[in-house]
Amino acid sequence: MEHRYVDGSGELNDENSSTRSTSPSSSLGQSPTMDRNPSPPPERDGEQAEDKNEVDAIGETVYSKHWLFSTLTRLIQMVTDYSQEDSESQMQLTREDEDDLCKIWDMAMDKDVAGFLQDFKAADILLGVIAKSQCPRLTEICVGILGNIACFPDTCLTLSQNKDLGAVLLLLLGDTDPPTLLETSRLLLTCVSQRDVSGLWLERIRQNTSVPSSLCFIMSSSTNMDLLVKVGELVDKLFDLDEELMKSWISPQPAEEDGETRPDLASSLLEAAKQLRLESSEGLEAYLHTLQLLTTVDEGIRALAVPDGVGQAVWDFLCEVVCEDLCQPGDPPLVLQEQNLLLVQALAVLSALYACPDHNHHKADTYLPLIGSMLRVVQYHREYQQSKAEDRACSGDPQKGKGQDDQLQALMETTTEFLADMVPHLSKDMVADLLGRGYLTDRSCLSATDSLLPQYTPAVQHLVSMLSETNPQMADMVKKQFPVVEVPR
Repeated sequence: MEHRYVDGSGELNDENSSTRSTSPSSSLGQSPTMDRNPSPPPERDGEQAEDKNEVDAIGETVYSKHWLFSTLTRLIQMVTDYSQEDSESQMQLTREDEDDLCKIWDMAMDKDVAGFLQDFKAADILLGVIAKSQCPRLTEICVGILGNIACFPDTCLTLSQNKDLGAVLLLLLGDTDPPTLLETSRLLLTCVSQRDVSGLWLERIRQNTSVPSSLCFIMSSSTNMDLLVKVGELVDKLFDLDEELMKSWISPQPAEEDGETRPDLASSLLEAAKQLRLESSEGLEAYLHTLQLLTTVDEGIRALAVPDGVGQAVWDFLCEVVCEDLCQPGDPPLVLQEQNLLLVQALAVLSALYACPDHNHHKADTYLPLIGSMLRVVQYHREYQQSKAEDRACSGDPQKGKGQDDQLQALMETTTEFLADMVPHLSKDMVADLLGRGYLTDRSCLSATDSLLPQYTPAVQHLVSMLSETNPQMADMVKKQFPVVEVPR
């Protein structure tokens, strides 16, 4: 049974899971002349049992301290005994041991249990087990328990201050077991996401030169979707928190002592994104955001724009994502709400690549479908805004959907800026091709003009000039509705 971070508030109903209840003593026959105090009444027996349960219970839960003690003690003894056997075979957990440890894993999601485990020095115990473990499943469960303990600020702080634990967890990123890597990535993401300890973890990661190599290897070679998603979220979080760390990871690195070079970060991100493209929009979003972060620093732009480098492959991939997966003909305008983040991230990276001095090495045959997709975005946005305005008028609530409109603003700014860069380079033949493929229609042309004006008037004037030679009727329609675009003679 595979466990993940789960709600640990439910009771453990398995009869072997705890010793929460105590059994009343069996009744003995008594004579009237028996020389001892009488037995307490039955209801008093129940009260005593209840008191014992309260003493044994962890905090406000029904979980048993005694059961937890005995299970962890058994775990220590089990690992110690195995390590002394000097066996070359892989250690195997019994079904009973695995089930009991998985119960602790689930229980650790309860705040009271997490605090109790911390007070009991469970982190040191689990660290010792991980260090000696010859069983991937046991290592996975131990890291998973620590991950649940780390979900609470107080226990996360105590865990994070354990230097030995920090070192071992970063080393585990080089493990070969996907479930262990998944739980390790989850634990690290949990820690770096908490403000009080994120700086401590960032410093450890900066000093550990094996971390970027381990993460790049996972991203470039793993086919485990859950693992790729979690590693992507971890890398994205690290770069979002520490720009200098991102710069150091994207910059070319000298060969290591063993002669091997670190896998290329941008290529690793791209490979993982390809794996997740049709499997997880959440995971793809994390990788696209990371690529977008790379384009915000010179080091990232240089890495992506180097001739014959990964930039061409990134361009082709993102064009496919935008043109084939997102915002297709026939979709309702509401699709912008669903695809907003993916669209803005993909278009932001494409725009940055297009603006590079060597952008001409990108395939020109991707330009027209890309422009067609952006024209569709601005058309859908205009229609969506009109629909929302009607909803507000009908409901009498001028603020209805305001937050959603704000989310779309970044997408429209990115799209219109990118269009303004590309449109002035359109030739008459390219505009004719846009018309012939159905990318440029009356509705999309008017929507694009409306979004580009007044900030990008020269771009609209160039478009109208090309339309005057290929579709004079459409050009006249635009000039009639937007007199400002009249092309100067």
